Amino acid sequence: MLTRNLILIAATVALAFPGWPADSKSGYAAVNGLKLYYEINGTGQPLVLLHGGLGSTGMYSALLPQLASHQVISVDLQAHGRTADIERPLSVEDMADDIAGLLTTVLVSTAFRKTGWYPEVITAMSQLNAAAAEAMKPSPLYQTYAQIAPKPADWPVLVTKTADLLKQDYDWSKEVAAIRAPTLLVFGDADAIRPAHMVEFYELLGGGKRDAGWEGSGMGVSRMAVLPGVTHYNICASPALGAVVEPFLDAPMPAAK
Repeated sequence: MLTRNLILIAATVALAFPGWPADSKSGYAAVNGLKLYYEINGTGQPLVLLHGGLGSTGMYSALLPQLASHQVISVDLQAHGRTADIERPLSVEDMADDIAGLLTTVLVSTAFRKTGWYPEVITAMSQLNAAAAEAMKPSPLYQTYAQIAPKPADWPVLVTKTADLLKQDYDWSKEVAAIRAPTLLVFGDADAIRPAHMVEFYELLGGGKRDAGWEGSGMGVSRMAVLPGVTHYNICASPALGAVVEPFLDAPMPAAK
């Protein structure tokens, strides 16, 4: 059966986290040696939201009211937020396995190739280290972490492990091209991702191959949205995000092509 993927380019700024409605649930799941923290809000078709680097479940709080018709599942990844760290480096593969251990479907938010980021962003990633962790303490990222982490003193450990992860090269072109599920890509027009990479990502998913025609017969199953006046760092708080996500999630499932 086809599943619908939602790929969000996750921001790296934590947002203020309001109280959840009375019907929300939260807890810890024993997964791969972790006590993985999760929150579930609402009912309906399940939708997983994964936060960005150094963030936590609160990063998508502004989006929740627009997703009220879905069962929204938010997760704090290894060493982030309320999920304590374990003796394991951070890797995309392990974090994906952690989510798979919690669910049957994994949704990934990132550029599919490291060179998809602007060069200056890659340079900034390479400069992340323990010293940077101390300099980041006035930031909202650290302030949120200090409030909710099981061991706030582990902030330098998280930053260092994240730095090691960001130094790794990757290219998931073949894996992206193999995706057959309808997928929505969402970017900002002032994103940290290069516009050419956004288009290439969409093309790998089968989009943009031909003129769809007046009746839409040449349209692929995946979609791409570029939000105006939005950056990589405030996209989660943009009302425009929910405006494009909700129709995609509620649309009838198209047949795979």
